[in-house]
Amino acid sequence: MSAFIAVAPDTTAPERDTLTNEDWFPDLSLSNLREIGRIDGTVTGERLRELALYAAMSINARLREFRAGNEGAGYPSLAAVPSRRINGESRLLVLYRRAVACLLKADVMERYPDFDSTGSGERRTEDAQDHAGNWRRNASWAVSDITGATRSVVELI
Repeated sequence: MSAFIAVAPDTTAPERDTLTNEDWFPDLSLSNLREIGRIDGTVTGERLRELALYAAMSINARLREFRAGNEGAGYPSLAAVPSRRINGESRLLVLYRRAVACLLKADVMERYPDFDSTGSGERRTEDAQDHAGNWRRNASWAVSDITGATRSVVELI
């Protein structure tokens, strides 16, 4: 059996692709965030921009102390903070993009779980919520990796 799955194209205008970030954090490419999270064009460019703004603001807030300490040490941007490099790029920048992309994806999954309201649709919605939690966890781990904090998960019984 074969199936055809149509994917909505990305409708983000090229001139609107860059999300201008706070001055210390790097600007972000919406098409790159869309690609990392496998977010198709069902989420319009403007909706993606709004969700990406929230994700970036949230990650920036989580990194407030890290930023303050490094600014105090004389580093004018995240890219300037000494770090190992991978593929010629600061690992901190890679982790920052991952944190924003994962949080963005979690938000998209929670807002657009499915259009089906049948019993199977409800199960898919619950699955989407579970998977959104995995993306939020990955965002938290990326922030922990940036700050050097340990990854710990504590569950109260």
